[in-house]
Amino acid sequence: MNETIELDEGILNDEELDVGSLNHSLIQARLTSLLSSNVQFTVMVELNLSTKQIDLSRFNLKVKDELVPDVCVYVGESPEPDEDIDDLLTVSQMPDLVIEILSPSQSINFLVRKIKAYFALGVKSCWLVVPPMTQISVYQQSNRHKTFDLNDTEIIDEILGIHIPIQQVFKKRNIA
Repeated sequence: MNETIELDEGILNDEELDVGSLNHSLIQARLTSLLSSNVQFTVMVELNLSTKQIDLSRFNLKVKDELVPDVCVYVGESPEPDEDIDDLLTVSQMPDLVIEILSPSQSINFLVRKIKAYFALGVKSCWLVVPPMTQISVYQQSNRHKTFDLNDTEIIDEILGIHIPIQQVFKKRNIA
C-alpha cells in the first residue's frame, strides 16, 4: 500500500515533535494522579484547546487552531458537551492550570512560547516540567515564574493554592 501524507504548508507541526518518552509519560501520570486527589479539580490530559480567538503567529508557534497541553486542570466547572453531543474534539473553555512536560524532542524555548500563548488565552497558571533537571517552573505570568527542584519539599502554586510534594513527582521507579 502506497500512502501519501500531506502536511499543511509543508511544515511539520511543532506539536507533532512531542513524541513523549518513558519519563514524560510517568511524570504526566503522577501529576495527574496527585492533582486528581483534590475534589475541586477536574484533571484532563492531552485536551485539544481551541485557539481561534487569538493569532498564534505572534508566538511563533506552527499550529493552526489548537494547542494540546500535557495536563489541564479546571477548578470548579469544567467543559461538558451539549446534550445532543457525546464528546468534544476541541474545547474553547480554557483551563485554570496548564502543565507542559518537556519531551526529549522538544525545546524549552518552544514550551515557553506555548506558555505565553496560554496566558494570552486566559489560563491563570502554567507549569513547565523539565524531567532531566528534575525541575518544575510555576508561571504566574508569562514573564514571572518560580522554579522548584529536589532541594524544595513541595511545588507551590500560589494562584491556585496547590501544594504538591516534589519528591512524589520525580521519585525513582521501583524495580522488583
